[in-house]
Amino acid sequence: MVEYQNIFTQVQVQGPPEMGVEEGVPLNERTNSARFSKLLGWFGNAQLGPIYLGSFGVVGLATGLIWFVMVGASYWAQADYNPAIFLRDLFYFSLEPPAEEYGLSMPPMKEGGLWLIASFFLLVSVLSWWLRSYELARQLKMGKHVFYAFGAAIWLFLVLGLIRPVLMGSWSEAVPYGIFSHLDWTMNFSVVYGNLFYNPFHALSIVFLYGSALLFAMHGATILAVSRFGGDRELEQIADRGTASERAALFWRWTMGFNASMEGIHRWAWWFAVLTTITGGIGILLTGTVVDNWYYWAQLHGYAPMN
Repeated sequence: MVEYQNIFTQVQVQGPPEMGVEEGVPLNERTNSARFSKLLGWFGNAQLGPIYLGSFGVVGLATGLIWFVMVGASYWAQADYNPAIFLRDLFYFSLEPPAEEYGLSMPPMKEGGLWLIASFFLLVSVLSWWLRSYELARQLKMGKHVFYAFGAAIWLFLVLGLIRPVLMGSWSEAVPYGIFSHLDWTMNFSVVYGNLFYNPFHALSIVFLYGSALLFAMHGATILAVSRFGGDRELEQIADRGTASERAALFWRWTMGFNASMEGIHRWAWWFAVLTTITGGIGILLTGTVVDNWYYWAQLHGYAPMN
């Protein structure tokens, strides 16, 4: 029997391209060709295409490209149009939101107006891509789990760049577009509001973040470990439990006394991942709007030292 149990020994089965479901799907909105990649086949399905965009996909790509070009043009100007400086200082460049004195008004282009316009296009792009995920799931008669999970991430995105700045009355509260400037914003945010580590929703978000990493690692490792018995064919294992899922279940019962099912582990992982951004967004939203200093808040509620 041929065994394959890792990315280097995996057997790549390749037949005619799978062009997808045709019933109820407008075929004129997707490409007609497909090809295969042996390299990508080590990590996932080797087939590339067909690609379905639809109206929301086209809008999402176009507005996302506009945002990317606007931010890139800002960086290019900051580099004084010098390619060497651009490459050297790329991580240091930043497109900053308007200053506090402008509030929620439209500032001059060089003082935050460009950030505001770019943010509008980014918002349209993200929401269009989100609606595209719903439309594709609907056409394929799937559940809307991906749509809701994407929405949980968009919730945090909206809190950081739109909802909280509006509630605070100033675009200056939003996150800048830059690598190091984004990290600086995060550090300053925690310092200004009394150490974000005392924010209970931040703590919950970290629990779900680390929990997601642990659950996905446990699940991925388990399926790889039983792939020689067909464990990677999880749908079949759900409907007709075979030696792969039996061994996986036995391992985890021996390890920690219970095990999730082939379906249940995906529900665990979905909820942990979704709750990461939901609780994180709640924690950010409460900061400055309800709680001005999380350290004092923690002292008041008895889990930070009083000295």
